[in-house]
Amino acid sequence: MGTILLIILVLVLIGALPTWNHSRSWGYAPSGIAGLVVVVLLIMLLTGRL
Repeated sequence: MGTILLIILVLVLIGALPTWNHSRSWGYAPSGIAGLVVVVLLIMLLTGRL
């Protein structure tokens, strides 16, 4: 389950990068939020709560 979650989060991070025309005006907010979710999940994995 952890591997599947990690793959999904990596795909979310790649998809949130502002490289497409419709998302250039978003800035780095989507990838920043996705990065924050990754950090929280890593902390939960390390502490054994996930």
